[in-house]
Amino acid sequence: MNDIANAIRPSIDIIMPVLDEVVDIGPHLSQLRQHPSLNAVIVVDGGSRDGTREVVQELINDDAGAGRTTVQLINAPCGRALQMNAGAAESHADVLLFLHADTRLPTGAIEQVREAICRGASWGRFDTRLDGEHGLFRAIEWFMNARSALTRVATGDQAIFVRRDVFHMLDGYAPIALMEDVELCSRLKWVGQPARIRASVIASTRRWRSGGIVRTVMLMWGLRLLYWFGVAPARLQRFYRVAR
Repeated sequence: MNDIANAIRPSIDIIMPVLDEVVDIGPHLSQLRQHPSLNAVIVVDGGSRDGTREVVQELINDDAGAGRTTVQLINAPCGRALQMNAGAAESHADVLLFLHADTRLPTGAIEQVREAICRGASWGRFDTRLDGEHGLFRAIEWFMNARSALTRVATGDQAIFVRRDVFHMLDGYAPIALMEDVELCSRLKWVGQPARIRASVIASTRRWRSGGIVRTVMLMWGLRLLYWFGVAPARLQRFYRVAR
């Protein structure tokens, strides 16, 4: 492995899988380009049909040669694991930060990731705050952060970051339909303890709002429980589609 922990300033790429995110993708990418010292944002489209690709490409064309953070757009088969693996294969940075299209980084996030890596962490994640005002969201986010701290398992909403050499050593995300983040963390735990960045990413509550808060929480906890009992991710995905 490369001794990235001793690098003066390890480079960081954001890998963002997208599918039909035309409403938010433009403002989100513009915001990300304001983070200093970020190497690149690699947007991996899984077959959007709503104009997402066109918005990203327009942003790339408009800012060509402007000296800002590079934005790349690539295609991959639909599925977060497949899309994130494709983005990681495209990256040449020292560190990969996997970010959902509806999750916003806090101020100073890139430097905090860099500091964690330079302190010797091989991977880590952020705490999460949900963007809804309902009191139940405060309880949900508290349990999410406490569970992750206890189990050392993160979800995609927590902006997982990992050294690129470690990611490739583990062959990246398993090509499964659901729980790819949980599965990866179960292997990363054998490499080392995750760094916990207390500054919170802001995650969208749109799935809770559309499906109902309590119903969505029960669905997600049920899927996770079934996964730990050994139910195949493909079956979980079918159940998730029906239950939504």
